[in-house]
Amino acid sequence: MKRAVVLGILIAAGSLSVAIAAFQAQQPQAPKVVAVENVRDNLYLLKGGGGNTTVFVGGSGVVVVDTKLAGWGQPILDKIKELTNKPVTTIINTHTHGDHVSGNVEFPATVDIVVQDNTKANMERMRAVTGLAQQGPPTNIFKEHGGRGMPKRTFTDRMTLGQGADRIDLYYFGRGHTNGDAWVVFPALGAVTAGDMFSGKNLPLLDANNGGSGVEIGASLSKGADTIKNVDTIVTGHSTLMNWNDLREYAQFNKDFLAYIQNAMKSGKSVDEAAGSYKLDGAKYKGYDIQAARLKTNVQVIYDELKK
Repeated sequence: MKRAVVLGILIAAGSLSVAIAAFQAQQPQAPKVVAVENVRDNLYLLKGGGGNTTVFVGGSGVVVVDTKLAGWGQPILDKIKELTNKPVTTIINTHTHGDHVSGNVEFPATVDIVVQDNTKANMERMRAVTGLAQQGPPTNIFKEHGGRGMPKRTFTDRMTLGQGADRIDLYYFGRGHTNGDAWVVFPALGAVTAGDMFSGKNLPLLDANNGGSGVEIGASLSKGADTIKNVDTIVTGHSTLMNWNDLREYAQFNKDFLAYIQNAMKSGKSVDEAAGSYKLDGAKYKGYDIQAARLKTNVQVIYDELKK
């Protein structure tokens, strides 16, 4: 009798789970809302769905920098149609992460896609990201779409697209967030998209699996700040617009963090001890977000680098 009761309960529970799953599947997904901020007359910041997207409306077409998470490519295209009737001609991806490149597959196959050399290699592999929890093995959206959305052109240290008012300068200043972080400069507008080399005033995500470096990021940021001229507006990877003083401050923040870790390691502190005793200089670095989990991950990444 008891077995029959238990069996009935299990069957009922199973039926309820199936019913709930079916109900959830029928529910409409929340609309993907792309918020627009006008940076300059023909330069826009599109937020939502992962990393920030930059849209540059040139004389003959539109250049898109980063395309957000999977499923957000079409919402980006729809929003661009509200801004201009010109076609999208070019995508520039600042680095390999899924929240910046996955929307590529939803753009027309005719669109030119440009990245730094190392980013192309990283996009071919689409490895797991250091410091980000992931369920199951990593997937490769480009392989799933038969190679659609992969780069057609690459550069090593510098590349120029277009000319005059439509000129875009691409730079690579060294390892940091990954080993292929592109800086996208719009000289005529005095603006640059920095991607996740400068995601915001926070601890950077150091993706060692994709060549990132906590030892080199401060120097790479300083090189960018010293090399790029006549620019005062920075489109960050995930935060608000920043200025050149913010960039120099962020470079120094990363250098100071490295110095702290080097000293902690020399004094024999473990990763946990170094992370636990870190104190942000709140007077020097106002408004910085120090996430406990990322703090420990970054300490581990830098310890591993210093041991090599």
